[in-house]
Amino acid sequence: MQMRATSINLSETERLASALGGALLAAYGISQRSKSGAMIAAAGGALIVRGATGFCPGYAAVGIDTRRSDTKEALAGSRGTPVETAVTIARPHDELYRFWRHIENLPTIMPHLVSVKDRGEKRSHWIAKAPGGRTVEWDAEIINDDENELIGWRTLEGSDVVSAGSVRFKPTGQGETMVVVHLQYEPPAGKVGATIAWLLGHEPSQTIREDLWRFKALMETGEVPTTEGQPRGRQSILNYD
Repeated sequence: MQMRATSINLSETERLASALGGALLAAYGISQRSKSGAMIAAAGGALIVRGATGFCPGYAAVGIDTRRSDTKEALAGSRGTPVETAVTIARPHDELYRFWRHIENLPTIMPHLVSVKDRGEKRSHWIAKAPGGRTVEWDAEIINDDENELIGWRTLEGSDVVSAGSVRFKPTGQGETMVVVHLQYEPPAGKVGATIAWLLGHEPSQTIREDLWRFKALMETGEVPTTEGQPRGRQSILNYD
């Protein structure tokens, strides 16, 4: 009997992420040598098949096709994974805005970023670390720039990830500012990709929370603590232009 071919509804990036995530998940499950480990390994196997075929029955059932590149469409409704976190920093809101708006400063507080390059006209190129020694890259544009108050952005066509978000600077009085980051993203392997990231210790909301605490430390003390809890020393690379 000949099997009926299924149409592809996964992007190349998502297929690769599914295969890689499935392999990691399967290896982890096998290493556990337990009943739960066997279930995790089976889930990893399903992801490998998902990546190999490029077809997701769940996506097909609700009409999702991640080969599209439009950020608004990709994150519409319940498709995106939302993340929101905040921190209060004892510095004026305009100072915090200027630091963040000079986006090439961001790898200082976000160690998972390899680099951010400002390309002018509110566009930028980002490179971030990924599991297995890999990197992911994307282009983004600022779509809302309310001076000293709000910066909003979205990724552009051809990016390895699809996301949109904002950082808001809310004065709370006495020279303090609440910094609120809201992010909505489509993981490279869809919703299951967020689960894999959590299992492997890369939960996005925790990463952003840690980034904000590094931001707080830098702006309040001039130092960014390392993972060993030791300061890097006074930062001389800060730019507010």
